[in-house]
Amino acid sequence: MTAVTELAGVDGQAGPSRAQLSRAELAVLDAIDEQGVVDELVRSIRVPSTTGSDAESEAQHQQAAQLAQLGFDVDTWSLDLPALAAHPAFPGTEAPRTEGWGVVGVLGPAGVPALVLQGHVDVVPTGDLDKWVDRAPFSGAVRGGAVHGRGACDMKAGCAANLGVARALAASGVRLERPFAVHSVVGEEDGGLGAFATMLRGHRGDAAVITEPTSGRVLVANAGALTFQLTVDGRAAHGSTRMAGHSAIEAFLPVLAALTELERERNADPHALFVDHELPYPISVGTLRAGDWASSVPDVLVAEGRMGVQLGEAPEDARDALRRALDEAAVADPWLRDHPVRLAWTGGQFASGQLVAGHPLIGEVGRAVQDVEGREATTAAAPYGSDLRLYTGLGGIPTLQYGPGDVRFAHAPREQVGIEELLRTTRTLAVLAARRCGAHL
Repeated sequence: MTAVTELAGVDGQAGPSRAQLSRAELAVLDAIDEQGVVDELVRSIRVPSTTGSDAESEAQHQQAAQLAQLGFDVDTWSLDLPALAAHPAFPGTEAPRTEGWGVVGVLGPAGVPALVLQGHVDVVPTGDLDKWVDRAPFSGAVRGGAVHGRGACDMKAGCAANLGVARALAASGVRLERPFAVHSVVGEEDGGLGAFATMLRGHRGDAAVITEPTSGRVLVANAGALTFQLTVDGRAAHGSTRMAGHSAIEAFLPVLAALTELERERNADPHALFVDHELPYPISVGTLRAGDWASSVPDVLVAEGRMGVQLGEAPEDARDALRRALDEAAVADPWLRDHPVRLAWTGGQFASGQLVAGHPLIGEVGRAVQDVEGREATTAAAPYGSDLRLYTGLGGIPTLQYGPGDVRFAHAPREQVGIEELLRTTRTLAVLAARRCGAHL
């Protein structure tokens, strides 16, 4: 299958006539190496680029090398981690790291890129290997019309699409009136370190598309997410005389109830963009640690979790809301009143982000979807944080998300992306790039 012979629509439906596309756009589509896009995804999955690992750096250097081979002007730099951490707008991190690399490639004439395609190479840990087929999360196995493995969906498919567009533009013979750029970043999964560093380095664009998985939708906004840690004290005692102590686990129960009620209140009237999401601003406890001996009453419990930030809400206001909920729980509970919960904000700190309503980029992406895929793309928001808020906020770059994959497969042992979806999205992004960058023959 090639972009010349089949411009497939969603779910394999017939696509539109090639007459709707310009000669330059057709040339770019014809130049897409579709097998190469799939091969790139498989290859990249086999690099186990967990956030903060050496393999994350390996993946970045491979991205830089490929862009350089295509004739891109490539900026590859080592991140100054202490300086970034000292910056007042530092987005936070969770994974330990000793290094990080930034990669930006630009093709075309001098000037500010008309379009940036951005993706992150880091992936989350695999979890229990027994949950994976053949205990092989980094195999990049191709079966059932999909590519499987950690990062297949989030978001190495998007990175493979970005490189597929880059190769097509370089191989098509078109000339660009305005430059095209690819940004490859690290550390997205734990706060956005790479995007933060890229913006501070001064890389900009007239518009950007982050090719995170969007299930065929155009995502114009993200909720934020703040990582928190709660420490709840108890009183130790022998398990046989537990009434002489006070279990930190029991002390946590009214705290958990307060979190549940706060979550209900914050999701009572969500933004219209979240029409498909029952819970756009979840509050989730991800880890609990309590006790050190089976026959002892635990004297401390540590809970770590994440709190959703509403669209347009300042992160500090969200933090205040959680603090107030904890204070109110303490008023109603004698133990907590005398032993207040200790709250700390740790790890990634994602503000919300949103593209200005009605921005031309939304229509441009929508028209590319219509012309290439033969369907109308819906506009929506995502309940998770992403680099979008750093590009729109710190960078001042109009940014949205459109990429291959279903986020429900992300971070799971069944992680996968459909090959046809990957190729459809690559074609759409290629036409968008040709149009935005003024491709001509």
